[in-house]
Amino acid sequence: MNNIRILIADDHPLMREALKTALADENDLIVVGEASNGLEAISLAETQHPDVILMDLLMPGMDGLEAITRLAEADPGVKVLVVTSLEDEEKVTAAIQAGALGYFPKTAPRTFLLEAIRKVADGVPYLPAGIAKKLFHSLRNMRAAAPARSAVDEPLTARQEEILSLLGEGRSDQEIGGILHLTEATVRSHVHRVVQRLGLKNRAQAVAYANRKRGKEG
Repeated sequence: MNNIRILIADDHPLMREALKTALADENDLIVVGEASNGLEAISLAETQHPDVILMDLLMPGMDGLEAITRLAEADPGVKVLVVTSLEDEEKVTAAIQAGALGYFPKTAPRTFLLEAIRKVADGVPYLPAGIAKKLFHSLRNMRAAAPARSAVDEPLTARQEEILSLLGEGRSDQEIGGILHLTEATVRSHVHRVVQRLGLKNRAQAVAYANRKRGKEG
């Protein structure tokens, strides 16, 4: 199993230490940096190239949401797992829209944290059942948002449609590559082009778009 390089961004030293302790016995999870605010997280992400960023939302200076937005704008393939004490659906939605690929409450067990990190590292969105249920009940009473309009007049290619469909199934880059006989780097390149062609901001929005599309076609 390949090592997963992790950057921790939290303004509380005790929380950063607790997260490092939780990961210490996992040989494949390597902490490569610590940040106490959003600006530090962005700077360290540029130099350390983490596979997953564990991001708190409430931090001084630049908060987590702003940092996620900037990270996703610079790299639509960035993989951010929000680790926070905030569990209301408004914050969850805002984090996902900003570009986070997962959302994890600080009160949840360590084993779930390890699962969340590994899923996000594989490009699979992660939401604990409790938060997913809250979000579902919040969204079911809202009118479905209209699908994002393409920023480009050209339709997706057949290959890009395949990639988008598999994203909607929650497939990781590795799984998509295995199904379509492509390298992970090629899959990431296709995902990036799909995001651009649909006029979206990041992978998480592409997953949401694919699910809306599948719901209409179903």
